Amino acid sequence: MKILLTGAAGFIGAATTLRLLNRGDIVVGIDNHNNYYDQSLKEARLNAFIEHPNYLHERIDIGDTNPLFGLFESHSFDKVIHLAAQAGVRYSIENPATYLQTNIIGFGNVLEACHRYSIKHLVYASSSSIYGGNKKIPFSILDSADQPLSIYAATKKTNELMAHAYSHLYNLPTTGLRFFTVYGPWCRPDMALYKFAQAIVRNKPIQIYNNGLHKRDFTYIDDIVDGVIRSLDTLPRTNLNGCLPNSNANNPSNLVPWKIYNLGNGKAVDLMTYIAELEIAMGMVAKKEFLPAQPGDVENTFADIKDTIFHLGYSPKTALGDGIRSFSKWFLSYEKNY
Repeated sequence: MKILLTGAAGFIGAATTLRLLNRGDIVVGIDNHNNYYDQSLKEARLNAFIEHPNYLHERIDIGDTNPLFGLFESHSFDKVIHLAAQAGVRYSIENPATYLQTNIIGFGNVLEACHRYSIKHLVYASSSSIYGGNKKIPFSILDSADQPLSIYAATKKTNELMAHAYSHLYNLPTTGLRFFTVYGPWCRPDMALYKFAQAIVRNKPIQIYNNGLHKRDFTYIDDIVDGVIRSLDTLPRTNLNGCLPNSNANNPSNLVPWKIYNLGNGKAVDLMTYIAELEIAMGMVAKKEFLPAQPGDVENTFADIKDTIFHLGYSPKTALGDGIRSFSKWFLSYEKNY
């Protein structure tokens, strides 16, 4: 297939691009290379595949309609994986306009281009943060997600609603993926694991919010990529509440090619356990500074992945300790070289 992948120089985008190329797909990757974090990390990720004969890289901002539509015009894409977004819960509190521009207007541009150019399937990144103030654990795709606690979460929920409208109006197949706390090699510097590791090697205290009482469904990057590609290869056909139809579906005319999946590990792990595994992997003990919860933070995340397992054959395989060891090995090498 010929696939457009947005956010190709990002954490999940680069890992997904490499997997697609390795299985024989042609990938056109776009990224705006903004200054949210050090560009050397994006360039280092790209080095793994920038010279691949089946890869083309374009520096395009999804908020700019003309170059984006021009790309669709000049290529006959089969499918689109949309991972470009302004990330970060806390940064969204300080800079909400950036999130509205990229995550809503930019996503709207992608949807419209997919519609105009008859894309066979759009897979896009949502987030576990949309569950917001929900108290029911684990989080299910059938749960209400109408209480976002951050601007970032609100934009991701908006993306799901926009996608549903396009699926309903134009029969555009769309699949949204709610990622749960992705970690691993090549992760962003603003992510907790990277920040913890950096503080440890610099002999500075790590800042632990909510006094370490958070629980997270930590999901290794390879498992996330597996879920993304399985989603890409599985066309959605759902009824209006997002569940795949069964023998009791009352009205086939209501079927909409729209689906949401949780992509998590299916386990909730204490933050302090996560930190302890990092200390073991790095062979160093962290200095710790305990702080109150931050605005916008969800207290606990835990993915109900039964639907994802059933429909996609998704099966996260990476144990937490193994994943953190892989991250630590990469981190120590990367910090040394950069």
